[in-house]
Amino acid sequence: MAGMRRIESLEAALEAFRSRAAAGFDAELTARVRALLEEVAAGGDAAVLDITERFDGVRPSGLRVPADALAAAEQHLAPELAAAIRLAADRIRDYYRRQPSSGFLDQVPGGLLGQLVRPLESVGCYVPGGTAPLFSSLLMTAVPARVAGVPRIAVATPPRRDGTVAPEILFAASLLGIDEVYRMGGAQAVGALAYGTQAVAPVDKIVGPGNRYVVAAKREVFGRVGIEALPGPTETLVLADDGADVRHVVADLLAQAEHLGAQPVLVTPSRRLADAVEAELPRAIADLPTAAAARESVEERGMLVVVRDLAEGMQAANAFAPEHLCLLVDDPWSWVPEVRNAGGLFVGASSMEALGDYLAGPSHVMPTSGTARYASFVNLRDFQKVIPVVALGPEAIEAVGPAAARMARAEGLEAHARAIEARLRRP
Repeated sequence: MAGMRRIESLEAALEAFRSRAAAGFDAELTARVRALLEEVAAGGDAAVLDITERFDGVRPSGLRVPADALAAAEQHLAPELAAAIRLAADRIRDYYRRQPSSGFLDQVPGGLLGQLVRPLESVGCYVPGGTAPLFSSLLMTAVPARVAGVPRIAVATPPRRDGTVAPEILFAASLLGIDEVYRMGGAQAVGALAYGTQAVAPVDKIVGPGNRYVVAAKREVFGRVGIEALPGPTETLVLADDGADVRHVVADLLAQAEHLGAQPVLVTPSRRLADAVEAELPRAIADLPTAAAARESVEERGMLVVVRDLAEGMQAANAFAPEHLCLLVDDPWSWVPEVRNAGGLFVGASSMEALGDYLAGPSHVMPTSGTARYASFVNLRDFQKVIPVVALGPEAIEAVGPAAARMARAEGLEAHARAIEARLRRP
């Protein structure tokens, strides 16, 4: 097999990173998605069921999963898997409870200034379920929403060929106290959550990963509802030195490469390690059940960057702004202060990103395609609003009012100035 694209200098790597394509929205895809959304907006439940039948090959008896199916979901799981899902939910919940979630109200001269933090009233969680039920994505979006205080969470996930939803997803929803689960996927699910149908009340925000139809639909409905991001294909950048275990490096690269369309990147100052990884990758891929997807990711988008030292390696990592940044280096904590751009940081050989996908604690919904330069992973603030509070008394108005009125007139806003001056004491 062909290997990863090998790049021999920092300068060449930076050029390659600049040309890296973000999630694309071609005109044809956009037109198709708009047509589907318009169909849902006009036709409601019937339109969602029609589109589901066209695209998924099944027409469920109804959109909402019955309560008894949710209650019975655990019976269809191996006890060990149910226990693992419970453990993941507990660890994710404990992690987010550590994030400050309240506002503040502070005394200032002449009054009070502060912030109110209020949860969103409703959130829709999209859970992919095409090739496999990604129940972990439900945990990674719904648990922080719950901790943030969101009272209503609706889950949308594609039905299986028999019209049902995978018991893993139903059990995770039931575990979190979610009773709204809808058998719908793709753009039609995004449309139903955004516009509402006879069976689905609209939500305030839609979160979660999906295929290109889902992502394009989220872009189209943004403004009517909030979204957390427009996620592209997953990516991992491993920064490794000569002491890194080749098996660990290869395993971490392939853990993401087995997702179709993924981008695995290795940055290292060690030519010995680079050569060893190149030699080991084909053997490791051949042994995977997901070999076809892993091979395509490695050959089409994989990069192996050789730099002069770890300082250059960190410069390359920050320029790439990966969804996942893995530090497989000696004394990784000494490099943590240098990290500027990463969706998630995985420090040391025992902190593999694959564990983070399930139950380390933080959500695995992280910024992709270089958006880690300005965006963050899903956290409590994605499910909360921050409302500023201004409560000033007469003394504060006397102290700062004349300056504010002067600024208002400088901007040509006389009514603003007069509203301020109406509160000033007359001589």
